[in-house]
Amino acid sequence: MAGNSFGQALRITTAGESHGPGNIVIIDGVPPGIPLSVEDLQVDLDRRRPGQSAIVSQRDEPDVPEIFSGVFEGLTTGTSLAILIRNRDQRSRDYDDIKDLYRPGHADFTFDAKYGRRDYRGGGRSSARETTARVAAGVVAKKILAAAFGGRVLGYVVQVGDVKASIADPAAVTLSDVETLPDGTPNVVRCPDPAAAARMIALIEEVRKDQDSIGGVAEIVATNIPAGLGEPVFDKIKADLAKALFSLPAVLGVEYGSGIASALLRGSQNNDRFTTEGTASPPHIVTASNRHGGMLGGITSGMPIVLRAAVKPTSSLSQEQPTVNRSGKPATIRTKGRHDPCLLPRFVPMAEAMVALVLADHWLRLRGQRG
Repeated sequence: MAGNSFGQALRITTAGESHGPGNIVIIDGVPPGIPLSVEDLQVDLDRRRPGQSAIVSQRDEPDVPEIFSGVFEGLTTGTSLAILIRNRDQRSRDYDDIKDLYRPGHADFTFDAKYGRRDYRGGGRSSARETTARVAAGVVAKKILAAAFGGRVLGYVVQVGDVKASIADPAAVTLSDVETLPDGTPNVVRCPDPAAAARMIALIEEVRKDQDSIGGVAEIVATNIPAGLGEPVFDKIKADLAKALFSLPAVLGVEYGSGIASALLRGSQNNDRFTTEGTASPPHIVTASNRHGGMLGGITSGMPIVLRAAVKPTSSLSQEQPTVNRSGKPATIRTKGRHDPCLLPRFVPMAEAMVALVLADHWLRLRGQRG
């Protein structure tokens, strides 16, 4: 199977399946001297793990990472960094009855069309379980960005079904806003608008009781990112970020800045006016607005990078659905197992990881080009 590696100067290669022994990532290009521990990795893995609240999958995975190589005395060595996250709570028996049926919305048929055989337990390589490895790699990328220029990548949920959050300034949202409600309780839906978060949770509970699922939109914001990252043609930063987000399970749309709404505007309305900020010399050039989402001509502008990813409803449903079997005969299917009624709360750290990996890769490429 090709296509298991991503990035150039910072390159990750992943392996593992939903119901295999575990998932592993090998990261090449990590600079030496970056502080890294299992505890560092655990923070985002806990944000991604199943079983963290009543509105996500109840699969009970501790997702404790094991660093196999690339770290000595708490610092990266510059050699290949290998991280393993073992699977502990697979229930493969849940899939015995449907091994010859094609689940609507899943990759069962396309895997058979490509390979002629597949691991029918869960989603295999296309399962969100694979993203444990990416989230671990994303922690490393976040550390590279923070050490290089104080860069930060943060995601949150802005829409579940028809419930939309109101976010006045995406760059001002903090991790505390995403993870904690004003009363100090966990923000299980990861929406920084508390009123909208409550409506989102109610909607997710409603569809869960109906044995159904619901989709939504996550917004990812990168701040303190310098101007100059990216290439003007095929390796545009927006193109690499889109590929990174589209490589995640269930993503059906990606936009940045004013996005699709820009189709309704005139150029005079959509352009961001350049100005200067502060009294530094040379002047700090910024834009008065950020409809361009922090990227112009495929290169970062220094303004906050703002992206949104549309995530489809979970395909695995316990309600009966029509389908066919491998022979093409009509059948019905109910998917057993423990599945998210809404993917968005656990999608956030996955999206952060992929955005951070792209930005760290382009930073290292620029450093290699310019010295």
